[in-house]
Amino acid sequence: MSTVIAPKGLTWTVLRLHRTALIVWAVFVLACVGYLVWLTEVTADSVYAAQAVCRSHSGSFCGLMESRAYRESMSWISTFFYYSFWAVAAWAGGSLIGRELESGTARLAWTQHVTPTRWLAVKLAVPALLIVLGGAVFVPVYRWAWSAHRDLMGDDWSFPDVFAARGPAVVAYGLCALAVGALAALLLRRSLPALGVSVAAMIVLNQYIERHREDFWPTVGNGWPPQDLWQTRAGTYHTPSQFWPMHLVETGIILTITALATTAAFRLLRRRTA
Repeated sequence: MSTVIAPKGLTWTVLRLHRTALIVWAVFVLACVGYLVWLTEVTADSVYAAQAVCRSHSGSFCGLMESRAYRESMSWISTFFYYSFWAVAAWAGGSLIGRELESGTARLAWTQHVTPTRWLAVKLAVPALLIVLGGAVFVPVYRWAWSAHRDLMGDDWSFPDVFAARGPAVVAYGLCALAVGALAALLLRRSLPALGVSVAAMIVLNQYIERHREDFWPTVGNGWPPQDLWQTRAGTYHTPSQFWPMHLVETGIILTITALATTAAFRLLRRRTA
């Protein structure tokens, strides 16, 4: 008689317990990627065809509405993925950690030869890995789609969602939301308050970073900037070549906050379970 070996261990338990959320995340990432491919390979051709027909009858100023719709669709995808960290923070604070602390499930796990530190480590490591994998799929596809038809896109590299979605900052925000949500849950030990606090904290952090993003790298020039340049509040501007330095500085800031929140969460857990 054959024996069926079922997956065991804390990691499998986390995957099974939160499989709905993990499936939703996977579907969300794949939907965003699929829509980007559709926009780039199918919709763009339709826009060019509409422009060609219009120009053959009306001159050069044609297809503006079509190109605007294309540009806005591309921007909306980056917006959805960029601000998904709100959902991650809510899930981490309200469900991943908060609900288990509130219901007593966490303490039950700690009596089953699972230390609190290991429990939290797995609770954070599993979704963190999936967030990184999702970003590793989305970011290259978005960069390809954003660059494929620049004549339809306009000068949008400085838009907050586009700026973040073109590099690892968008992943850093997701990891930060996970850590902040876990810390809020450990502090409050109730799911709904932790949900609200973690989302509010991420909104405040994000708005602060976006407001000061232009200060992350020295500006160049003065006066009204030429095309493709990002004018700051001071009247100087950034060039597209400064994207990566600015982007990596922001990523580093967010990852530092992530590390601090994670460290605080582990220290708080050890103190309360000592």
